[in-house]
This record gives sequence, structure tokens and C-alpha cells, in this order.
Amino acid sequence: MRYTPTGKPVTSFSIVTEYTWSSSDGSRHKGIDWFNVVAWGDLAEACKRSLDKGQLVYVEGRIKNRQWQDDQACQACEVVAQNVIALDERRAPNR
Repeated sequence: MRYTPTGKPVTSFSIVTEYTWSSSDGSRHKGIDWFNVVAWGDLAEACKRSLDKGQLVYVEGRIKNRQWQDDQACQACEVVAQNVIALDERRAPNR
């Protein structure tokens, strides 16, 4: 967790979604997608206190596309969390 210059808390973390599908020949495939999640304010503090690496979570929010200029044009797509719920017990700290 970090704080903005104005003191507002913000937490960033990544989640992975796993999915399966069947191709036209009937073979099954697995895939994964990674998403960056950003939580602000009280939700950021709650995520910091209650989430650990590898824990199952439910994340609800909106998609935010950002663009900025570094040495080159950069862009990122992230989920701005509005609700985060831990779906399993907290695991041993990984810190």
C-alpha cells in the first residue's frame, strides 16, 4: 500500500482468472488472464489488512484504461475496485 501526495491510501495487486474451453475437435484447453487491480481509500486499507498472495478473491469494479508518456507511449488497462471480498481463509503471511 502507498499514499498519494495528498495522503489518500491506494493498494495495487494482480489477480489471475482461469478458464477452459473446448475446440471444434473436442479437445479441452486451459487459459489464464492476469488483471491489475487498484483499490482506493478505506477499501485499499482493508485489502492491505486482509488479503494475501494466493488467496481467492471476488473483485467488482470498473475497467480503466490509462495512457502516459515515458520514453515512449505507454498504456495500461486495470480494474478500479469498488468491492473486494476474500473467498477463502487468510493464509500464512508471505511477507
